[in-house]
Formats: sequence, C-alpha cells, structure tokens
Amino acid sequence: MVFIKEFRILLPMTPDECRIGHLYAIDEASRDETGGGEGVEIVENVPFDATRFPDVHTISGQPKTAKGQYTHKIYHISSKVPAFIRLLAPKGSLEIHEKSWNCFPFVHTEISNPDYMKDGMKFMIDTIYAEGKGKEENIHELPPNLLSKRQIDFIDIANDPVSKTDYKEDEDPTKFTSEKTGRGPLVEDWKETQDPIMCCYKLVSFEFKWWGLQTKVESVMKRAERRLLLNLHRKLFCRMDQWHGMTIEDIRAMEEKTQRDLQKVPDHARYA
Repeated sequence: MVFIKEFRILLPMTPDECRIGHLYAIDEASRDETGGGEGVEIVENVPFDATRFPDVHTISGQPKTAKGQYTHKIYHISSKVPAFIRLLAPKGSLEIHEKSWNCFPFVHTEISNPDYMKDGMKFMIDTIYAEGKGKEENIHELPPNLLSKRQIDFIDIANDPVSKTDYKEDEDPTKFTSEKTGRGPLVEDWKETQDPIMCCYKLVSFEFKWWGLQTKVESVMKRAERRLLLNLHRKLFCRMDQWHGMTIEDIRAMEEKTQRDLQKVPDHARYA
C-alpha cells in the first residue's frame, strides 16, 4: 500500500528567497542535530548535470532536467525513531540515507535504509516552489491513477498547533517581525494580507512493506512528516534576518564549511 500526500506550505516570501532560506535552515539543522552519539554525515554535496545523472524522475514518473546540486546525507538517528522500530532493528541498522537532486524550482528527494530495510521502505518527496497561494490543482502533473490517491494538507506556519516540546518563542511567526524586510508578525488572516506570498508544494510518497506493521508505520510517518515540515518552515521564516540577502554562492560556502566541520568531529561524538 502506498500513500501519497501533498503538503502545501504558504510563506510570505518569493520562491528565490525560499530557496536560500530553506538551504540555510537545513544547514543549521545539520549542525544542531549532530553530537551526543548521533547526527548528520554529509557524504556528497556537489553540482551535477546530465553527464552524471541522465535524468531525475518525479513520483509521477515525469523526467526533470538533470542539472543542479546533488546531496547525499546519512542520518544516524537511533533514539529518534519509534520504540517498536528500535526493538525490531539490529544495532547499527538505523541509518537513514537521504539523496536529493535540487533542480530549483524543483527538488526530488529519496529516503531509504539500504543496509537493513532495503526495498522494504520507499520514501520520496517532490518539491516545487511557486508564487501564489497554493491554488495549483495538479502542479506535480500526477496521472489520474495517482491523482485519485493524493491527499492535500495545507500547513499554516502561524496558526497550526505546535506541541509544547516543539514550541520555541523565537520560532513563533506570530511574534516575529523581520527587521530587514518588515514582514510579520503573521496574524490570523496573514495569508490574505502578506505580499509577496508563495507556496511550497511537497508531494510525499511512502511505502512500507514489513507485514503487520504497514498501517502503524505509515501513521507514524504521516504525523512525523507534518510535524517536521511545520517546525522547519516556522524556523525558516523566523530566521529570515539571518539569511535574507545571502546568495547561492554564500550558501554553498556555508555548506562546505559545515561539511568540513562535521568531518572533524570524532566518530564517537558524531554518531554511533
């Protein structure tokens, strides 16, 4: 059984600004999540073109222009998966591989556990950054058989509830005003008043093949993905004054520094 959900996240910025902000937030998270026996291992972060990857296929099967930035990361996250997964999985198996082809404004991401689950888990995300309020009916060009399965979930970074454990006052869009742009705070009807405004269309496809656990794991993954996207984009907006005005060259230099710094961290401190 495969579930397909399209998350639509509205943000008070342009797609080009979101590109910078998203990469900044991901790099910051890589640093914050590394340490104490777990973290992010950056295997590759390099430009790519058709000579290396002939094409990049979306969830719908549509090919995309293969030119952009390729990243391969390994997440060592044994304490951050559900307890029943830890009980089933042998030591050392909880390493999640993330491969991403960033062909802005399109990004294709594949997440796997090749050492243990192998083909037992298929997790893909297609992202398109576009201007507007998320009204595009089929921006991912899904064929009828997949379109009929797709669920749409709008994420409101200001008004959707956040758990007590996730809440941080400095990442609350209802309390943040950007000194550089004057945007915010995001109050009740902010989607009708903010200009510019754009939407991240994130199409998530997930299949889990362990018999007897499919329903439970898929339910966990749905909740986890929504929580991740909500918190990430709240942070992205509230960190605007840190990344606004940066260029893609600035971001690549920051990513290279992060990769070098993480390689210097001793293995026992970086991940188990």
